[in-house]
Amino acid sequence: MAKTSSKEKLRQFFLANVGVVVNSVQLKEVVGPEVSEWARRVRELRDEEGWPIITNNDSASLKPGQYLLTELPPTKPDIKFVRGLSARVRAEVLDRNGFTCQMCGLTPGDIDPATGRKVRLHVGHIVDKSLGGKDELSNLRALCSTCNQGAKNVTSEKPSSIWLLSQVRRAGVDEQRAVYDWLKSKFQG
Repeated sequence: MAKTSSKEKLRQFFLANVGVVVNSVQLKEVVGPEVSEWARRVRELRDEEGWPIITNNDSASLKPGQYLLTELPPTKPDIKFVRGLSARVRAEVLDRNGFTCQMCGLTPGDIDPATGRKVRLHVGHIVDKSLGGKDELSNLRALCSTCNQGAKNVTSEKPSSIWLLSQVRRAGVDEQRAVYDWLKSKFQG
């Protein structure tokens, strides 16, 4: 007998609960204890198959860890984005960025002050794909989960080196020292 995939289990659960708020505990139970990537499958349903699943990032009425399939999904998936980056490109971006979030400076294993959890890095677009950004190295950067979620569709292009230097020069001595110390620790390791 064929084993049902975790994504299919999630599909069936959401379809049985259209318009009902469900939580991450329920979704973990649906896929079983052996599946750790259930949240990725939910994102795939939403982002790749066009399912109208919303979270607290989309609606203030939902708490973190709550999900809502607002209506029946499209019968034929609206394929907007083809599954993304190769492992080689992902590794190249992370290596180029020193395995450091390019917005907040956190690295894997650090504790994220916003969530209290260990930092996980993602590869994010500088100009989002929905705004015409491409899957090119020049448009990709390492971001922690918190910055990646907050940056979606709103971040501007990265600053030029001249602008960045002007900001450091305008800062006070203590802030300049902090920048120096951070750069020294980042590039001497």
